[in-house]
Amino acid sequence: MLELFRHILHLDFEWLFQNFGTAVYFILFLVIFIETGLVIMPFLPGDSLLFTAGLFAKLGYLNMAYLVILLMVAAIVGDNVNYWIGRKIGLKVLHLKFRGKPLVKQEYLDKTHSFYEKYGTKTIIMARFVPIVRTFAPFAAGIAEMNYRKFFSFDVLGGALWICSLTFAGFFLGHFDWIKTHIEMVALAIIFISVLPIIIEVIKAKSNKSK
Repeated sequence: MLELFRHILHLDFEWLFQNFGTAVYFILFLVIFIETGLVIMPFLPGDSLLFTAGLFAKLGYLNMAYLVILLMVAAIVGDNVNYWIGRKIGLKVLHLKFRGKPLVKQEYLDKTHSFYEKYGTKTIIMARFVPIVRTFAPFAAGIAEMNYRKFFSFDVLGGALWICSLTFAGFFLGHFDWIKTHIEMVALAIIFISVLPIIIEVIKAKSNKSK
């Protein structure tokens, strides 16, 4: 199991195909589901995994139609599980009291709820493209008790955009020899581009404070 985990982190698809064959579809489904569905596992590869999967579909290892549909289901189901974990379990934990006082003030929960009702749709879609944030966003939406119909509809849209954009990017760029021989470098570049919005926001926040 640890060896499998190590090869997944290193995006070693050739090893996965050699050892698991068509079961690779199930492994990819599980990785995307866990990365989006379990708030304690935000470090699994997401963007780079999708890009590499698309690349290997171009090389004939995977069926692109099956891959896209399967991973879209994994991403959407994962987010919805995460939402309900936040709504059912997260809220109960936050309402616990320590020495007669709540762990989190009700006003903070109310503010979070108001934020997600106002900006939640944008957050749910954009969070899909930011590592770690995409794992916590549906959980936070659940804690905020964001309207579920609104959450679900925009989560489906965000999930479709995320899966399709990155897998098809890998598929259409898969014929470039340089990309095929430098998959790890491409994966690092995708991760950097994904976290770039966070870096920009942090720099902006620091510059505003210094003024």
